[in-house]
Amino acid sequence: MDDLDELLAWLTLLRAPGLGAAGIRALLQQAGSARAICRDIRRLRHAAAPDQPAIEWIERPDAARLEADLAWLAQPGHRLLRCNEDDFSPQLETTPSPPAALFVAGDPATLLAPQIAIVGARSASAQGLANARDFARTLGRAGLAITSGMADGIDGAAHAAALECGALTVAVVGTGPDLVYPRKHRELAARIEQHGAVVSEFPPGTEARPDHFPRRNRLIAGLALGTLVVEAGLQSGSLITARLAAEAGREVFALPGSIHNPLAKGCHRLIRDGARLVETAAEVIEALGPAALAQGAGLRARLETAAAEPDHDSPARTQDPDYASLLASLGDGPASLDELANRTGLAPAALSSMLLLLELEGVVAPALNGRWQRLAAGQA
Repeated sequence: MDDLDELLAWLTLLRAPGLGAAGIRALLQQAGSARAICRDIRRLRHAAAPDQPAIEWIERPDAARLEADLAWLAQPGHRLLRCNEDDFSPQLETTPSPPAALFVAGDPATLLAPQIAIVGARSASAQGLANARDFARTLGRAGLAITSGMADGIDGAAHAAALECGALTVAVVGTGPDLVYPRKHRELAARIEQHGAVVSEFPPGTEARPDHFPRRNRLIAGLALGTLVVEAGLQSGSLITARLAAEAGREVFALPGSIHNPLAKGCHRLIRDGARLVETAAEVIEALGPAALAQGAGLRARLETAAAEPDHDSPARTQDPDYASLLASLGDGPASLDELANRTGLAPAALSSMLLLLELEGVVAPALNGRWQRLAAGQA
């Protein structure tokens, strides 16, 4: 159970005006905990140079607002995922401006899954929406979580297609985690929360603002192994996501289109600037395969550093019939998510979460072409 004082201190820092993620991280390096920062803010102020409004807020925060934040976190499936916790996304740690914490509605483990970002125009063409759905379905079935911004158009189509095929999906939003923008996506947001995660850097109650969306885009780019731009005009925010992905050292993919389509011009510019032109999802899977394997290896190493390696025959595995069925289904060699779903009768989304946990524990590992294999004891 969370230490309430530490959690309240984190919420206080996240709402401190002008402090920001970089400021919180700098203060954490000196103080070691959020509670110590709030207690000694005047002594530590030079670590992040917080201005007077931030100091005054930290010393006298709005108790009602913090209580509202706690009430949101008290709901099932809600969590504040902090950068000093073992299961914070290592993908985000390697980005130029990582967040200090994330509000998560859904399963935080989804953020550790290998992800592909699919982004594009809000006013997408019918063909663009069809392409987004086709790529999301194929990439999701291959074992990649589909990450996007839950905006209208390409984003919404990618999330919906991932849900339809049973894949995990992550929606990074530019509002607080309790608000849905656009409002028409309320049902979509609820489904994503059940089969993945809705993620925000902003506290509950935060309304949409234009400057929030570039900040959201950096998280989309940072969480994913690569970013696929389906359709985009020359002024599209998707080009910002692509640029941030490239700056973080991630793959950028773009679909070509007709020279007469204004929503293809942004993709064509990306291709001229070095993005990988792709025509099939198989090309994306082939390009991201090595990165997905490296991510799995890094997560296993991180887990082993945090705690002793678990017993492969632990009671949690032997007593849970779903895990027993999954491991038995992997006994004959590598299998795809669809094959495992047919063998076990479990939903692909549930299997993805189970496989991720088993991968972190060194029990299974990704194989080629979106398949999974069981590791022998001592092989991890």
